Amino acid sequence: MSNLVVVGTQWGDEGKGKLVDILAEFADMVVRFQGGANAGHTLIVDGEQLITHLIPSGILHPTKRCAIGPAVVVNPETLVEEIETLKQRGVKITPDVLIVSHRAHLVMPYHRALDAARESAKGSKKIGTTLRGIGPCLEDKAARMGIRMSDLLDSEVLAERLAAKLPEVNTLLSHYGQDTVKEKDVVSSLSELANRLGPFVGDVGEAVRQQMERGKNVLFEGAQGTMLDIDHGTYPFVTSSNTSAGAVCPLVGFGPHLIDGVVGVSKAYTTRVGAGPFPTELQDERGEKLREAGGEFGATTGRPRRCGWLDLAALRYAAAVNGLTSLCITKLDVLEGINPIRIGVGYRLDKKELASPPANIRELSRVEPVYEELEGFEGDLGEVRVWDDLPVQAQRYVKHLEQLLNLPVDIVSVGAGRAETIMLQNPYRREKSS
Repeated sequence: MSNLVVVGTQWGDEGKGKLVDILAEFADMVVRFQGGANAGHTLIVDGEQLITHLIPSGILHPTKRCAIGPAVVVNPETLVEEIETLKQRGVKITPDVLIVSHRAHLVMPYHRALDAARESAKGSKKIGTTLRGIGPCLEDKAARMGIRMSDLLDSEVLAERLAAKLPEVNTLLSHYGQDTVKEKDVVSSLSELANRLGPFVGDVGEAVRQQMERGKNVLFEGAQGTMLDIDHGTYPFVTSSNTSAGAVCPLVGFGPHLIDGVVGVSKAYTTRVGAGPFPTELQDERGEKLREAGGEFGATTGRPRRCGWLDLAALRYAAAVNGLTSLCITKLDVLEGINPIRIGVGYRLDKKELASPPANIRELSRVEPVYEELEGFEGDLGEVRVWDDLPVQAQRYVKHLEQLLNLPVDIVSVGAGRAETIMLQNPYRREKSS
């Protein structure tokens, strides 16, 4: 295979960053295709932890080119900070290594202010956003009032765009009792950022197409998860972008026939951050055990994640929406010592069996999971590197998931570190699906 997409199949936080870091070894270019700094991908290499928010996880491979795509919304201040942090860690960051799309929209300070004000005004009905300004930024994009990276580098266009937008912004901020913003203050804060980021800005779509034409391997990195997709997720408790694999083509700018495979990432259990229905959630000591053993706290916000049994109904739905060709199961080690292990294989609503999540959010909040039980397993899975060395019960768990989903599991992760991985099949060596 040449061009692979990596996507989350749950509510995000599945471990996509680690998988992208592993697969980047076989790729020539790694492209982040959606989302913004509301996503945090945690990488642990040689015992050191590194969290990226905008720059693709493949950046730790010095010979690869990384790209931030046209549909990623970029907070320029966050991006500069991330570049500097990586440099301080000895990671090479030059325009030859990193390219940022000139079409990417900018998250402005007023977007973050509006995001926080709206969430606060909702009270107990808040969505649970990361307060990073992603939603308001994408609203401006859809309303054709956004400011793009190319505008940042053109002072006249930037001034025109701000003059058109700020009256509306200040009206909204005043409505929420927040301080208004002045054009000169915004321009002043952006001028230095423009100088720092200018050398990295370019045409990502063209760069990707050139790589494909040369027969190079391109790896596309998604953020969040399928159940947070603006169209296909648990609306309105979703993110503001399309997180599913099919979005990569229009968002980056190439034809769908050029995608060779889609690798879905799923934890061996389920988590979600923020509000919204969670059918298999465990609100007892078992859920707390999963949280503590899995270190389930947000990489971006630090918020504790809600934990529960693996939801196969949601995972089966995600496989269909994304057209998955294989699966990566992460955090299998977290299930050590839990016996029995449950898997939610479907839902029951008013005595009716459902195989996938209903679109109606009230119905989803009322469904009762239908469970299967499997024997648990013991042992230090974090030391295992070969499939045959896994406890038999752990092998049965993974194989049962394959059977229920009719989908091969290519990779099993048994820890946060790069080396704590069992690769049954390299997705880059798998034949393209017909």
